[in-house]
Amino acid sequence: MGSKQNPPGNRTRRTLSIFVVIALCCFFYLLGAWQKSGLGKADKIAFEVPKQTECNVFSTNLNFETHHNDVEIIERSEPKAKEFKPCDPQYRDYTPCQEQDRAMKFPRENMVYRERHCPPEEEKLHCLIPAPKGYITPFPWPKSRDYAHYANVPYKHLAVEKAVQNWVEFQGNVFKFPGGGTMFPHGADAYIEELASVIPIADGSVRTALDTGCGVASWGAYLLKRNILAMSFAPKDNHEAQVQFALERGVPAVIGVLGSIRLPYPSRAFDMSQCSRCLIPWAANDGMYLKEVDRVLRPGGYWILSGPPINWKTYYKTWKRSKEDVQAEQRKIEELAESLCWEKKYEKGDIAIWKKKANTKSCKRESVNICQTKDADDVWYKKMDTCLTPPSANEVPVGQLKFPARLYAVPPRIANGLVAGVTTESYQEDNKLWKKQVNSYKRINKLIGTTRYRNVMDMNADLGGFAAALESRKSWVMNVVPSIAKNTLGVVYERGLIGIYHDW
Repeated sequence: MGSKQNPPGNRTRRTLSIFVVIALCCFFYLLGAWQKSGLGKADKIAFEVPKQTECNVFSTNLNFETHHNDVEIIERSEPKAKEFKPCDPQYRDYTPCQEQDRAMKFPRENMVYRERHCPPEEEKLHCLIPAPKGYITPFPWPKSRDYAHYANVPYKHLAVEKAVQNWVEFQGNVFKFPGGGTMFPHGADAYIEELASVIPIADGSVRTALDTGCGVASWGAYLLKRNILAMSFAPKDNHEAQVQFALERGVPAVIGVLGSIRLPYPSRAFDMSQCSRCLIPWAANDGMYLKEVDRVLRPGGYWILSGPPINWKTYYKTWKRSKEDVQAEQRKIEELAESLCWEKKYEKGDIAIWKKKANTKSCKRESVNICQTKDADDVWYKKMDTCLTPPSANEVPVGQLKFPARLYAVPPRIANGLVAGVTTESYQEDNKLWKKQVNSYKRINKLIGTTRYRNVMDMNADLGGFAAALESRKSWVMNVVPSIAKNTLGVVYERGLIGIYHDW
């Protein structure tokens, strides 16, 4: 029996609707399956494309050569590196501008024959200087300070000549460096401790030092543990290989001499300078050599003289000189030092120490010959003179800015606008750049910054940013400023680094 709410006609329509829905679902399901099977029209067209493509355009013998036969092909040639053959073994110690045979052709006066005398173009060697036979990797620092392989520096002359002075000893297949010197046979450490009773060596006031006539550079070697960099030089003379010994030890040193041309360092570069029996005639030539030391010594800097004529009363007979002669020499040095505005601070035994006054206004000077040069740093191959380098208003005395703070402080030459094209901002940017660059180098070569690389050279140092970024007691950097480059070596020294002028 039918209900009033659901008459028979409504049930019929509902059944029909359900049937239609089911039918549509089945239709769309079958349509999807048909298209998925790949038999649709679009897919059929897609399948027809490869069928209509000429597959025989590729032969079975594949040839990948270019088909642009109408264009001449020029093969790209790689630049070939020039190969240099090794020199004959006799040139193992060849130093182009310091060769003995050439040196002997020049006058002895004022040590001219010991200065740089470079060969003409036709005499230059174009081969690679060989290492000594059997050369091996030097001892790592700090062991290298005390030992060197004989094979690397095969010269025994100094071990015999300076045996009683403890310069160097030959033991088996190595050299040992006891740390002695002519004026400090008991060791450089004890000698430096005596200096430190007068000179502020321990607090960073003194950072750069100059050793004129260094021997095997033991003074510089033992200053390194006090974080002081000494530029040591000595001539290439009968004391064979003394500079080579120094470098093999991992100590800064160059071949050089106080002769007739100015030292290759900027004015006001060093905090301290010493002559330990260097036998330089300080009183000769109207004090020319002492005035050159004054040029490179900073205000407030120290000059140490140990050896003749100091303590002449004890040694004049040993030196085979008369009392009057050595006494007159010391008196002349005293007078010159006073004219330079140096004050004697110490004299005991074999050592005398002078301090260069920071303020020259208090000095009593009589008619001093002042140099007229416009640039006191322009010294490359310039003749030494007997004039006095005048002080600059921008000079900073020793101790006013201590190391390591001075490494990244703005150098006075830059702060006062004395370096063309360099500002405080560009200097600081240069430091950032080199810190980033050195970190990149270390990622490539993880031995950089270790004792594996002890002696490092920057051949175009500019502001010294590379050396500053690499600064460590594990290595040192020789900052070279080429003679044709912008003169920035004074900035390098103001940062507490060392370097030299050179022409490549």
